[in-house]
Amino acid sequence: MSQFAELLDRFFYRPDEAVGSFLEQAPISDRIAEALPDETPEEFLAFVLEGETYAVPIGAVREILKVTDVTEIPRARKNIIGLINVRGEMLPLFDVKVRLRLAEVPPVVLTGKDVGRAARILLLKDLEGDAGVLVDRVEGVVKLQLSRLEEAPGLGIDRNAIAGLGHRDGQLFILLDVEQALS
Repeated sequence: MSQFAELLDRFFYRPDEAVGSFLEQAPISDRIAEALPDETPEEFLAFVLEGETYAVPIGAVREILKVTDVTEIPRARKNIIGLINVRGEMLPLFDVKVRLRLAEVPPVVLTGKDVGRAARILLLKDLEGDAGVLVDRVEGVVKLQLSRLEEAPGLGIDRNAIAGLGHRDGQLFILLDVEQALS
Protein backbone atom coordinates (compact mmCIF):
# COMPACT_ATOMS: atom_id res chain seq x y z
CA MET A 1 0.00 0.00 0.00
CA SER A 2 1.39 3.38 -0.93
CA GLN A 3 2.01 6.07 1.64
CA PHE A 4 -0.76 8.23 0.10
CA ALA A 5 -3.31 5.39 0.25
CA GLU A 6 -2.38 4.81 3.88
CA LEU A 7 -3.01 8.48 4.70
CA LEU A 8 -6.40 8.38 2.98
CA ASP A 9 -7.36 5.22 4.82
CA ARG A 10 -6.60 6.86 8.18
CA PHE A 11 -8.38 10.09 7.18
CA PHE A 12 -11.79 8.71 6.15
CA TYR A 13 -14.30 7.32 8.62
CA ARG A 14 -14.86 3.57 8.59
CA PRO A 15 -18.11 2.05 9.97
CA ASP A 16 -16.14 -0.34 12.19
CA GLU A 17 -14.28 2.37 14.11
CA ALA A 18 -15.54 3.89 17.35
CA VAL A 19 -16.68 7.50 17.13
CA GLY A 20 -16.83 8.11 20.88
CA SER A 21 -17.97 11.60 21.79
CA PHE A 22 -18.06 12.97 18.25
CA LEU A 23 -21.83 12.42 18.00
CA GLU A 24 -22.35 14.31 21.25
CA GLN A 25 -20.55 17.31 19.75
CA ALA A 26 -22.80 17.38 16.66
CA PRO A 27 -25.37 20.20 16.53
CA ILE A 28 -28.66 19.32 18.21
CA SER A 29 -30.60 19.96 14.99
CA ASP A 30 -28.60 17.23 13.22
CA ARG A 31 -29.40 14.74 15.97
CA ILE A 32 -33.12 15.64 15.98
CA ALA A 33 -33.35 15.33 12.19
CA GLU A 34 -31.95 11.82 12.42
CA ALA A 35 -34.36 10.89 15.21
CA LEU A 36 -37.54 12.12 13.45
CA PRO A 37 -39.40 9.60 11.29
CA ASP A 38 -39.87 10.44 7.64
CA GLU A 39 -42.80 12.81 7.15
CA THR A 40 -45.53 11.71 4.77
CA PRO A 41 -45.89 14.40 2.08
CA GLU A 42 -49.30 15.95 1.41
CA GLU A 43 -50.82 16.09 -2.06
CA PHE A 44 -51.58 19.41 -3.76
CA LEU A 45 -53.06 20.18 -7.17
CA ALA A 46 -50.71 22.48 -9.09
CA PHE A 47 -51.99 24.92 -11.70
CA VAL A 48 -50.75 27.96 -13.60
CA LEU A 49 -52.00 31.56 -13.44
CA GLU A 50 -50.20 34.11 -15.62
CA GLY A 51 -47.07 31.97 -15.80
CA GLU A 52 -46.80 31.39 -12.03
CA THR A 53 -47.40 27.98 -10.48
CA TYR A 54 -49.97 27.82 -7.68
CA ALA A 55 -51.29 24.88 -5.68
CA VAL A 56 -54.24 23.98 -3.46
CA PRO A 57 -54.66 20.96 -1.18
CA ILE A 58 -56.03 18.06 -3.20
CA GLY A 59 -58.79 17.64 -0.60
CA ALA A 60 -60.15 21.08 -1.51
CA VAL A 61 -60.69 20.09 -5.15
CA ARG A 62 -64.05 18.62 -6.09
CA GLU A 63 -63.30 18.18 -9.80
CA ILE A 64 -61.62 19.69 -12.85
CA LEU A 65 -63.77 20.81 -15.80
CA LYS A 66 -63.23 22.14 -19.29
CA VAL A 67 -64.46 25.70 -19.63
CA THR A 68 -68.19 25.69 -20.35
CA ASP A 69 -70.76 28.37 -21.06
CA VAL A 70 -70.77 31.15 -18.48
CA THR A 71 -73.78 33.28 -17.54
CA GLU A 72 -72.86 36.85 -16.67
CA ILE A 73 -74.13 38.34 -13.41
CA PRO A 74 -74.97 42.06 -13.56
CA ARG A 75 -73.26 44.19 -10.87
CA ALA A 76 -71.37 41.18 -9.45
CA ARG A 77 -68.21 41.57 -7.42
CA LYS A 78 -65.07 42.36 -9.39
CA ASN A 79 -63.61 38.85 -9.01
CA ILE A 80 -66.72 36.94 -10.18
CA ILE A 81 -66.82 36.03 -13.87
CA GLY A 82 -70.35 34.60 -13.76
CA LEU A 83 -72.29 31.40 -13.13
CA ILE A 84 -71.64 27.94 -14.57
CA ASN A 85 -74.05 25.03 -14.78
CA VAL A 86 -72.53 21.80 -13.44
CA ARG A 87 -75.04 18.99 -13.97
CA GLY A 88 -77.96 21.21 -12.98
CA GLU A 89 -76.13 22.97 -10.13
CA MET A 90 -75.45 26.68 -10.66
CA LEU A 91 -72.06 27.63 -9.20
CA PRO A 92 -70.16 30.93 -9.20
CA LEU A 93 -67.03 31.13 -11.35
CA PHE A 94 -64.25 33.22 -9.81
CA ASP A 95 -61.16 34.81 -11.28
CA VAL A 96 -58.52 34.79 -8.53
CA LYS A 97 -56.09 36.74 -10.74
CA VAL A 98 -57.80 39.96 -9.65
CA ARG A 99 -57.44 39.02 -5.96
CA LEU A 100 -53.76 38.15 -6.48
CA ARG A 101 -53.18 41.33 -8.50
CA LEU A 102 -52.19 39.38 -11.60
CA ALA A 103 -54.92 41.20 -13.57
CA GLU A 104 -56.89 44.43 -13.17
CA VAL A 105 -60.26 43.06 -14.30
CA PRO A 106 -61.57 39.53 -14.80
CA PRO A 107 -61.72 38.27 -18.37
CA VAL A 108 -64.99 38.23 -20.26
CA VAL A 109 -65.73 34.55 -20.66
CA LEU A 110 -68.96 33.45 -22.27
CA THR A 111 -67.84 30.14 -23.78
CA GLY A 112 -64.80 27.88 -23.81
CA LYS A 113 -63.67 29.63 -27.03
CA ASP A 114 -62.96 32.83 -25.05
CA VAL A 115 -59.99 31.22 -23.24
CA GLY A 116 -56.99 29.12 -24.25
CA ARG A 117 -57.33 25.39 -24.97
CA ALA A 118 -55.47 24.47 -21.77
CA ALA A 119 -57.69 26.63 -19.52
CA ARG A 120 -59.73 24.71 -16.97
CA ILE A 121 -62.21 25.32 -14.18
CA LEU A 122 -61.26 23.96 -10.78
CA LEU A 123 -64.34 23.21 -8.72
CA LEU A 124 -63.24 23.89 -5.17
CA LYS A 125 -64.98 22.93 -1.97
CA ASP A 126 -65.75 25.94 0.20
CA LEU A 127 -67.56 26.31 3.52
CA GLU A 128 -70.06 28.69 1.91
CA GLY A 129 -70.63 26.37 -1.06
CA ASP A 130 -68.59 24.97 -3.91
CA ALA A 131 -67.26 27.39 -6.50
CA GLY A 132 -65.31 27.34 -9.74
CA VAL A 133 -61.96 29.01 -10.30
CA LEU A 134 -60.70 29.74 -13.80
CA VAL A 135 -57.04 28.70 -14.27
CA ASP A 136 -54.75 28.96 -17.30
CA ARG A 137 -53.54 25.35 -17.09
CA VAL A 138 -53.55 22.42 -14.68
CA GLU A 139 -50.07 21.01 -14.02
CA GLY A 140 -51.00 17.95 -11.97
CA VAL A 141 -50.64 16.55 -8.47
CA VAL A 142 -47.50 17.39 -6.49
CA LYS A 143 -46.44 16.06 -3.09
CA LEU A 144 -45.03 18.58 -0.61
CA GLN A 145 -43.88 18.14 2.97
CA LEU A 146 -45.80 20.45 5.29
CA SER A 147 -42.79 20.94 7.58
CA ARG A 148 -40.82 22.43 4.67
CA LEU A 149 -43.42 25.01 3.62
CA GLU A 150 -42.43 28.64 4.01
CA GLU A 151 -44.46 31.63 5.10
CA ALA A 152 -45.68 33.93 2.33
CA PRO A 153 -43.56 37.08 2.03
CA GLY A 154 -45.21 40.49 2.22
CA LEU A 155 -44.33 41.83 -1.21
CA GLY A 156 -47.34 43.98 -1.96
CA ILE A 157 -49.66 41.03 -2.59
CA ASP A 158 -52.68 40.12 -0.53
CA ARG A 159 -51.00 37.76 1.95
CA ASN A 160 -54.35 36.45 3.19
CA ALA A 161 -54.94 34.71 -0.13
CA ILE A 162 -51.49 33.06 -0.03
CA ALA A 163 -51.10 30.27 2.55
CA GLY A 164 -47.38 29.77 1.97
CA LEU A 165 -44.68 28.65 -0.43
CA GLY A 166 -43.49 25.18 -1.28
CA HIS A 167 -40.46 23.94 -3.20
CA ARG A 168 -39.98 20.68 -5.02
CA ASP A 169 -37.29 19.75 -7.54
CA GLY A 170 -36.27 23.39 -7.92
CA GLN A 171 -39.81 24.60 -8.68
CA LEU A 172 -41.71 27.10 -6.55
CA PHE A 173 -45.36 26.47 -5.69
CA ILE A 174 -47.45 29.34 -4.31
CA LEU A 175 -50.03 27.78 -1.99
CA LEU A 176 -53.44 29.37 -2.31
CA ASP A 177 -55.78 29.76 0.68
CA VAL A 178 -59.07 28.76 -0.97
CA GLU A 179 -61.41 30.56 1.46
CA GLN A 180 -59.49 33.84 1.30
CA ALA A 181 -59.00 33.69 -2.48
CA LEU A 182 -62.75 33.35 -3.04
CA SER A 183 -63.79 36.09 -0.59
